[in-house]
Amino acid sequence: MDCKTVSQAENRLDSLTSWDADWKGLRVVVTGIGRTGFSVADTLAELGAQVVVVAASDDDEARANADTLKIVGVAQVILGQDSSSVLPLVNGEAAELVVTSPGLKPSHPLLAAAAEAGIPIWGDVELAWRVRTREGRKTARWITITGTNGKTTTTTMVESMLQAAGLRAIAAGNIGTPILDAVRDPEGWDFLAVELSTFQLHFSESLAPAASVCLNLAEDHVDWHGSFEAYAADKAKIYANTEIACIYNAEQIETERMVEEADVQEGCRAVGFTTGMPAISMVGVVEGLLVDRAFIAGRKDSAAELASLSDIGDLVPRHLVANAAAAAALVRACGLTPADVRKGLQDFNNGEHRIQPVATSEGVLWVNDSKATNPHAASASLASFKPVIWIAGGLSKGVDYDDLVREHAARLKAVVLIGADSSALAGSLARHAPGVQVVATRAQGGRHTDAAALRGDAVMAEAVAVAASLAGDGDTVLMAPASASMDQFVSYAHRGQAFIDAVRELLQSRASANKES
Repeated sequence: MDCKTVSQAENRLDSLTSWDADWKGLRVVVTGIGRTGFSVADTLAELGAQVVVVAASDDDEARANADTLKIVGVAQVILGQDSSSVLPLVNGEAAELVVTSPGLKPSHPLLAAAAEAGIPIWGDVELAWRVRTREGRKTARWITITGTNGKTTTTTMVESMLQAAGLRAIAAGNIGTPILDAVRDPEGWDFLAVELSTFQLHFSESLAPAASVCLNLAEDHVDWHGSFEAYAADKAKIYANTEIACIYNAEQIETERMVEEADVQEGCRAVGFTTGMPAISMVGVVEGLLVDRAFIAGRKDSAAELASLSDIGDLVPRHLVANAAAAAALVRACGLTPADVRKGLQDFNNGEHRIQPVATSEGVLWVNDSKATNPHAASASLASFKPVIWIAGGLSKGVDYDDLVREHAARLKAVVLIGADSSALAGSLARHAPGVQVVATRAQGGRHTDAAALRGDAVMAEAVAVAASLAGDGDTVLMAPASASMDQFVSYAHRGQAFIDAVRELLQSRASANKES
């Protein structure tokens, strides 16, 4: 594509800022055919664009999705491992736009080829923002949430609070409903609570949310971004163009600096959240109460009670308090009342696999936090319990465990390692917790001869049995892996369910043995 053609394509894309703009005939390559890729291709076909979909997968689900997309007007679907290695033509001409699924790295051959050719690359969130306005339909305001950890919990809390206020609202994006499916809802929405990963933020440029937050920042996904600095820069994009309030973590200076450096709309405020006593222009906690010193007239010398921490639940660790404070700040910025916040927290369901109590037996608390897929998330879990038998390990994603182990060594009674290769975590334990007993499951280092037992349920059953033999009255067995799950499990949910099943089977077996004796 020559410079003149690139310029013309960019000018056309600049004009595509609503559903009713002229999308007809736009030549687009879409990567991926899962939930996100399907929603992108389906949307673009409905808009009248010429679409070619490429996807590495070629299973029954991918082929079924391909058949459906062809029916709705997608020009071509190319499946198979080699399909996405080359940027295809669209009806014999160069693409004007690539819309990528968020998991694809910028260095991927197809995306690299598009960048080299000067072809713009959007994510599904960028496309959703551009088509959100449609004649004759309500346009939702967006509240955007990112962070290394706590995104899903905070987004769900925001959704619950908005719904408690009687607003038509839904959580979307990196959680639940694909963002384009939400945008295309025929009734429209008052608000979208949009969870955004750094992958999605990397490929977004135009968003202008009503309120936004980066909950926290810790090393994660370095393998995708290439460096921690690049990862942090993509997280910081959450604040760009925010209209009413940028919410930051007052206990982490990095998020405040993001706000200071952000280019926001005139009149946008910076509002902090904290798990301690709030200063002026913050939401925080006083004597077990969530309070607001930001969105009230008398904030200089008073605070408004929003909720009691007991409204959240019986087990409320510090990071869950932080999530609630952030969610409250976001919705208060958008005009919700204290009563809305309280009702939203009372209605909130934290879901499975997030510091989920599974059972208490013989004085031992069993807790599932499979969602702790990185050291920062695992740190929040570990800080909530003592002493701990820690089940941990898995796919490390290139992160370092030294700080995590150093911080929590004193609360560890023992560690049970899962994962195909948890040598990095084992090394950190040896350096910074040399007195803590570490037991590796037989899958470690390929020491098990049965290939089926190296994966999934068998590994977790072994880990739970080992943990049970080490735990005593007053201990917590915490499965917070600090690692991704895909080396031995389908997903973090599969890993969490394997833990729940193994614990229940163990306790049932014990109960049966006790009856017989």
